Amino acid sequence: MRRPNQTRVRTYRLAALLWAMVLLAAPVSAEELRIITSYQADVVDPMLESFGRSRPDIRIRVLNKNTHAAVDEVLAGNDRGFDLFWASAPEAFVVLDKAGRLADLGDGPYADFAWSAVGWTWRAPRDGPVPQDWNDLLDPAFTQGIAMSHPMRSGTMHSLLETILQDRGWQAGWAWILELAGQLNTISARSFGVLEGVERGDFAIGLTIDFLALARDGLVFRYGRPVILIPARIAALQGGTQPEAAKVFIDFVLSSEGQRILLRPDIRRIPVDPEIRAELSESLDPAIRAALNFSWSRYDPELAARRYWQVKQLFEAFVARDLLLRRDLWRRLRALDDAPPTERARIRRLLTWMPLTEHQARSVPTDRETLLEWSERSHTILRDAEALIRALEQP
Repeated sequence: MRRPNQTRVRTYRLAALLWAMVLLAAPVSAEELRIITSYQADVVDPMLESFGRSRPDIRIRVLNKNTHAAVDEVLAGNDRGFDLFWASAPEAFVVLDKAGRLADLGDGPYADFAWSAVGWTWRAPRDGPVPQDWNDLLDPAFTQGIAMSHPMRSGTMHSLLETILQDRGWQAGWAWILELAGQLNTISARSFGVLEGVERGDFAIGLTIDFLALARDGLVFRYGRPVILIPARIAALQGGTQPEAAKVFIDFVLSSEGQRILLRPDIRRIPVDPEIRAELSESLDPAIRAALNFSWSRYDPELAARRYWQVKQLFEAFVARDLLLRRDLWRRLRALDDAPPTERARIRRLLTWMPLTEHQARSVPTDRETLLEWSERSHTILRDAEALIRALEQP
């Protein structure tokens, strides 16, 4: 007599199981806000936790991806339907805006929410010399003691290269970068790889951005002079499905509550809101207070965006691909103490020569063939420099 009931129970259980399988196989709920960001969890989580307390109805999913890869995904069509892009490299937002990939929710295509600036860090205490300015990094005392990440993998490092180029100009900026190559211990694939290497003592100095180093115990950070403040940004994306939730989240990041979160010891960002900075000036990190009091200029994201591909690929062609050879040539040049000054100056000019003007770099196709051509030009220059060095090394 109980068999029909048992059958009905089994039917209900089977229906529930099938419904659960449908839910698991179905797309993520339309109420989910999706964010693609270059920031790690220690920056993102405090903001999400505070936002979640005020808006528990908005579910958020975050994908961490380096800036270069994130830009490529959005340019390719944003197939995964991200609603927000959140990163420190402002030129990335200009690139996406010019490609029509940003969604203006009523206040412009993107919003600046924090300031940052680049420099270098070291582990405390340090027995050896400490660089005071950018040129000090070229001192032979730091040979093979400096690390940086690759600008093709790190928006932070692309901003650092642009800081140098914008401050010094195209040719003088590249001359400094090419000489810095002789000082490098490694080019890391990740910004955090630089900081972790400094903490372990793998190298003495790491090139980085302020908030990454200031939030880590045991590291000292110094701003490059002049301090060039770089705006960090957040923007809504075309192809997102939650524009209202995206607008709510952006508004929260720009609110007094969101701006105060940036000052937490585990984040240490410079809020864009001048009232928050003034209100909490005493709680600002001393290095940040000092940076805001130095002479400083604004970073030009529009300029950086116009040569976005070119700067990264020139670094790959002229620095990364032949790093070991270029580094060795700098070492051998410095060892030629008794060589005629004119000959040493000639070799130095080759090692610091960027054979392309900005106009020439921007006038060629942005493809693999161009990269290979640039790499061959770099290698030819290095071979010429090596031949001159070898001749001077002969007894």
